[in-house]
Amino acid sequence: MTNPNDPTLRSFITVDPLSDFSIQNLPYGVFSAKDGLAPRVGVAIGDYVLDLWELEQDSRLDVGPLGVFSAPSLNPFMALGPKVWSRTRARISELLRDDNPELRDNDELRRRALVPMADVKLHLPIAVAGYTDFYSSKEHATNVGVMFRGKDNALQPNWLHMPIGYNGRASTVVVSGTSVRRPRGQLKPPTADAPSFGACKRLDFELEMGVVVGQPSPIGEMLTEKQAEQMIFGFVILNDWSARDIQQWEYVPLGPFQAKAFATSISPWIVTREALEPFRMRGPAQDPVPLPYLRQAQPNNYDMQLDVALRAAPMNEAANISSTNFKYMYWSSVQQLVHHASSGCAMNVGDLLGSGTISGPEKNQRGSLLEISWNGTEPLELPGGVKRTFLEDGDSLVMRGWCQGDGYRVGFGEVEGTIVPAE
Repeated sequence: MTNPNDPTLRSFITVDPLSDFSIQNLPYGVFSAKDGLAPRVGVAIGDYVLDLWELEQDSRLDVGPLGVFSAPSLNPFMALGPKVWSRTRARISELLRDDNPELRDNDELRRRALVPMADVKLHLPIAVAGYTDFYSSKEHATNVGVMFRGKDNALQPNWLHMPIGYNGRASTVVVSGTSVRRPRGQLKPPTADAPSFGACKRLDFELEMGVVVGQPSPIGEMLTEKQAEQMIFGFVILNDWSARDIQQWEYVPLGPFQAKAFATSISPWIVTREALEPFRMRGPAQDPVPLPYLRQAQPNNYDMQLDVALRAAPMNEAANISSTNFKYMYWSSVQQLVHHASSGCAMNVGDLLGSGTISGPEKNQRGSLLEISWNGTEPLELPGGVKRTFLEDGDSLVMRGWCQGDGYRVGFGEVEGTIVPAE
């Protein structure tokens, strides 16, 4: 069977070369359509969604127990393991190839199985078992450290020795397009004598990637680099919305809490680890060399372009405010997963790991408004004379990401969220 990553593959479905959803991609999601059926699993191809439940019923796909693709989340499919993931992706690729008449020439099956993207509603693709967010971009951590502790004390002593993270809230992970209500919390500006309770005034975004864990690990056991890699089902774009003023007052001594608990947005399409394989690359050199359990024998970063656009409430169109790349991450997703389990922490199917804010070395590559506006001291200037230091009600933020192949893209679509008032 032809490798699904073969750059020469073409689908009988017309796919624009700039589309995120090439035949080399085949990302998974959960959708519902106007036919009234409940949410089920599909794959994006060009401007269509391929209904995997229809193919399963028609015996074109066999993954084991019937009904895996009629589930409202990808968790049952992910639980079947990497060999099934690989075999299924190869079979879907085969069915969509331009030289295979099996689906191409079956008008009735095509009518049932190919749904225009414009006619579907996209849902949260996984039942999120647990959510952990990391802090793994050296550029981001350095920028934040310089702002709050000065140039000579930018990175905390532990940062270069392990991936730093915190356990967030799975209950408030939402899919792209979900409005984000401005959070409320305790606020204490430096000039105030006592805290007050009210709506966040310094609302921010954080550009991240999310790792979707597709296989469990037992409590009490560690993971090797290879085991961790095989547990990763795929990736989503993730927006870790952040209430900076709430965070400033609460984070000592135990770190983020309510400032991060109100919403985390993810893209509806999960791009598989296999689809990203051609874009794998080594990350930045790690100095000092990590402890043995965190050392990597292979490249675990990805050459992935990431853009952020902001449509402020007075604007008609969004303006790009950041362009960076996932390749800059100091700690890889594999290292994050290895470290997460190193204490004996059990990982579950459906766990979501945020990469941490992705910033690059240049000013236009900063992945949060905290950095872009340098904590509000350098307002972001937008078209039409609009300025922003932090997000205001009515503002809409869109993140996009893709890997560029030879004549095709492997992309994620977008993750969008609009800020609505606290009350």
